[in-house]
Amino acid sequence: MTGHSVKHSTFTLERAYPASPAAVFAAWSDRDTKAAWFAPEDGRYSLDFRVGGTEVVHGGDRGDRGGLVARSEYHDIVADERIVYSTALFSDKVLSTVSLTTVQFDPDGDGTRLVLTEQGTFLDDRERPEWREQGTGDWLDALGRQVAPR
Repeated sequence: MTGHSVKHSTFTLERAYPASPAAVFAAWSDRDTKAAWFAPEDGRYSLDFRVGGTEVVHGGDRGDRGGLVARSEYHDIVADERIVYSTALFSDKVLSTVSLTTVQFDPDGDGTRLVLTEQGTFLDDRERPEWREQGTGDWLDALGRQVAPR
């Protein structure tokens, strides 16, 4: 026995937002707008939103140990309709998870129904599927606050 483990998990989250698909998509694709709801405490946050582009989010900085770093690559983007990206999450410079995420933006009356599906591989119990699902739900709620009429 090596002491290494792999868990697989898939979840789907849905949210309804009182903004058009174009407005919700823009909140996802614009670096400064996305930083406000997705990475508000990360002064090093980067987003290159294009097919082949990357996004890097830092959290829990622990100096030389590294903390959490999520690196995503965008594989498919259909404006106002769909985003597909993969993410590798590192904890203290050690790979913890790899995931594939699809985000769909569907018209829903005057608003948007967002459907996010994530398929994840969780390595050596460094992160748990339920933690990822909760955290993803939290930032989708923050997106809702970002696009809500003021």
